[in-house]
Amino acid sequence: MEPIASGPYTLAYLETAPDDGRRREIIDGGLCVTPSPSRIHQRAVIRLGGKLNLSCPAGLEVLVAPFDYQPTSERSLQPDVLVCNPEDRGSDKLRKPLLLAVEILSPSTKMLDLLLKRGVYEQAGVRSYWILDPDKEALTVLELVDGAYVERDVVTGEKAFDAELPFPVRIVPAELLREC
Repeated sequence: MEPIASGPYTLAYLETAPDDGRRREIIDGGLCVTPSPSRIHQRAVIRLGGKLNLSCPAGLEVLVAPFDYQPTSERSLQPDVLVCNPEDRGSDKLRKPLLLAVEILSPSTKMLDLLLKRGVYEQAGVRSYWILDPDKEALTVLELVDGAYVERDVVTGEKAFDAELPFPVRIVPAELLREC
């Protein structure tokens, strides 16, 4: 069992944290620890990551969690799926604003993803933020306009979203979630 330490937490803590399948993220000295994702969550991550990867143009890269995005020296997040800036390619920790961050909602992370992480991604200049809600089979697409996120679209079920950012790709929420 991991001993409970008092904050504030730093990025150095992540180097010593146990590798126990839990996701650890730090936001301004606060530590967020969440359990391993569910089966439907993992299914959505793999399918969405694969779909993005197939459409990804040369020079960009699609990654899936766990992979650290550290936009400041006090913040480390692990989006479920991300597309990184070409200037960040090859580094172990991503620091430049992401072109896309995707979070798949889980009961244990819903408020974190909808509120706190949305604000952090917005402040960091992440161009596009997608939120996939498995319970509603809904994809919410937010895009950065003048430093603030605006809702570009919400698609559900079999309805397709034809993304332009970070590159052209068609996403159908139900396809990401259904069993094989």
